[in-house]
Amino acid sequence: MALTDDAIVKIRSLIQSGELPPGARLPPEPQLAAQMGLSRSGIREAVKVLESARVLDVRRGDGTYVTSLAPRLLLEGLGVAVELLRDDTLLEVMEVRRLLEPLATGLAAVRMTDADLDGLGQILEDMRAAADDAEKLVQFDSDFHHTVVATTGNETLTSLLDGLSGRTLRARVWRGLIEGNAARQTIDEHQGIYLALRSRDQLLAQANALIHINTSEAWLRTVLAAKAADA
Repeated sequence: MALTDDAIVKIRSLIQSGELPPGARLPPEPQLAAQMGLSRSGIREAVKVLESARVLDVRRGDGTYVTSLAPRLLLEGLGVAVELLRDDTLLEVMEVRRLLEPLATGLAAVRMTDADLDGLGQILEDMRAAADDAEKLVQFDSDFHHTVVATTGNETLTSLLDGLSGRTLRARVWRGLIEGNAARQTIDEHQGIYLALRSRDQLLAQANALIHINTSEAWLRTVLAAKAADA
């Protein structure tokens, strides 16, 4: 593992320095091993790790290339990790979302186009039509928040928040809201966010997003507490 870690560090250094920019092909394994003074097995394992992390793209019969290194690609694994978190850490994820998403929503208020707002309005109508269907609400809710954050133009922020708002987490919240007869109230909160965005009111959009996330967090606490009680 020490040799693998050493190889990972050295390959990353080549990428960070620009010697291996996005899209560049790595030298053949024997050449790379000799260049770094490492064993071929260490290089091979390092490549596997960096491929899993979406840093490298191994093309069979062609070679190994540096990926685009785009945030959406490198942060893709965050969503998988969130889906695997235990109950006692899900609330920490909600806390991070509460810190980031209201600010992102406020930023979107001054960057969204009229076409973006029209699309968001349609998603809101779809949510209202699916008020009693948790599965559909999970998808529409995801679409709503992704659309808002994506219009900031900040791909890193969008990828982070997409990862922090995994399907399992959303599903647990929405099922709790439906069972507690609070789904329509939460959809109204989305309406408040939408109207603030439509009016280009940055502070109001931020405040409404914070209220909405607090509601979701409160219901997640209720769901987790009920599960703990049953256990």
